Amino acid sequence: MNRDLLRDLSAALAAALLVTTAAVVGTVLEHRYGNLHVSWPPLYGHWEPHVGPGTPAAIMVAVAVVAYGPLLAARLPWRALLCTAWGTAMAWTFSLALVDGWQRGIARRLTTKYEYLQVIDPVNRFHDIPAALRDFTHHILIHSPDAWPAHVAGHPPAATLTFVLLDRIGLGGGAWAGVWCITVGATAAVAVLITVRALSGEALARRAAPFLVLAPAAVWMGTSADGYFAAAAAWAVAFLALAVTGHRPRSAGLTSGLLFGLTAYLSYGLTLFAVIAAGVLLLGARRLRPLPYVLAGFVVVAAVFTFAGFNWWEAYHLLVTRYYQGAGGIRPYGYWVWANLACTALVVGPATVAGLRRSGAAPIRQDVRRCLRRPTAEPRLALLALAALLALLAADLSGMSKAETERIWLPFAMWLIPACAFLTRPRAWLTAQATLALLLNHLLLTGW
Repeated sequence: MNRDLLRDLSAALAAALLVTTAAVVGTVLEHRYGNLHVSWPPLYGHWEPHVGPGTPAAIMVAVAVVAYGPLLAARLPWRALLCTAWGTAMAWTFSLALVDGWQRGIARRLTTKYEYLQVIDPVNRFHDIPAALRDFTHHILIHSPDAWPAHVAGHPPAATLTFVLLDRIGLGGGAWAGVWCITVGATAAVAVLITVRALSGEALARRAAPFLVLAPAAVWMGTSADGYFAAAAAWAVAFLALAVTGHRPRSAGLTSGLLFGLTAYLSYGLTLFAVIAAGVLLLGARRLRPLPYVLAGFVVVAAVFTFAGFNWWEAYHLLVTRYYQGAGGIRPYGYWVWANLACTALVVGPATVAGLRRSGAAPIRQDVRRCLRRPTAEPRLALLALAALLALLAADLSGMSKAETERIWLPFAMWLIPACAFLTRPRAWLTAQATLALLLNHLLLTGW
């Protein structure tokens, strides 16, 4: 066994020990104090071994990707690879969601008392959208009149408006909402591949493709609105990467800015994508030319919501108060600040942990200034992954993400997975990824 592989396995084992420690300590805390508000710490879910109609499909997708994924990723034409990646990611996510059955796994996920569709059915509180936006901040706090459900209050209104607009065009109800989140969420893998190719070259993008398709994150991508948020943020980064590498800098930059604006109005926490955006700018050959267009696109989205009557900063400060009014004020920071990382290890899988270990070593092999001036492919990808890790750690230290991060941090997790491109023996690592996802989905009934 070579030294690098031994270190990879040691990193994966350390992640497993972190998860085990979080589970044991969390179980003791929850039984003794009841202050974690999760049934199977560190994850939001409970123990319920089960199979469902998605079980055979999930196993078949996993076997197919392990057996043929690396070969097809290396040989398919680029555009065909992107289409295949999207289709396979959808198949993987849908099949995992259907392990819980159609109703429980997809159709009812976004209709519970905490979710967005509660403000549409049975009473549509967004029938007058401008009025709802002007009045939005008056219903964020728990004790305010007609307080919003938790997820509506916890996000800017673009999240809820998405489902309102789907309802307006005849795609109302939990089933369509679930299908939307899975279908759009699966495109995040495509956006990440485009970014990696633009910044680090096609070879590394092709090596990362099977891991992005078969990520354990799919357990929570189906069905969670955060899967949709992950896609919006991923495409914002992808268009920025295209812009700073000279691919239509004006139109790509403007599109990136519009998507970054949308991302900021989908989730307050995703403003930390500025860290990833900064990493992309650092790696781009034409950093300044598209920047005015990016800023213009962002300002357009912010102006639309502001003129419609929604004050982002006021809403954010009210959200902080709301957060501490609920479970966020009870869950102990001292536990979750490290247990959140255990959740992330489960979301990205052991292969990503090993890949991140290699990412940390890649830039060290080059002089730092040379790496920034003319980095080769591997250090460029390493810097992109490390920027995502930095954004995730900032979210962790903020204390505004105590628990449920397997869902909340999906947008950041998608940018850690490309580090798997550094690994040798991809089929063995893909097997580990698929096994973890299948075990999680069949042994636990997750909250999403």
